Amino acid sequence: MFNRLTRLAIDLLAISTILAGVKRSTGFAPNLLGIQDPTIRTFFQRYFAIGDTIFGMISGYVVNSKYFLKTIP
Repeated sequence: MFNRLTRLAIDLLAISTILAGVKRSTGFAPNLLGIQDPTIRTFFQRYFAIGDTIFGMISGYVVNSKYFLKTIP
């Protein structure tokens, strides 16, 4: 049971982080204005904020790491 919950939590964080990357690279974000209930809307705002924080931490690591270098497409 604990393994399933851990896996679900990691998957949810990965999805949130991917959506944060899409938001930062394209400017498109999930439309939360369509959610009528303010409690659920706040939950999703916090959920996406966690992904944005994780994406920022990963980006900071990559920029300062010797294992990654910037390439021009």
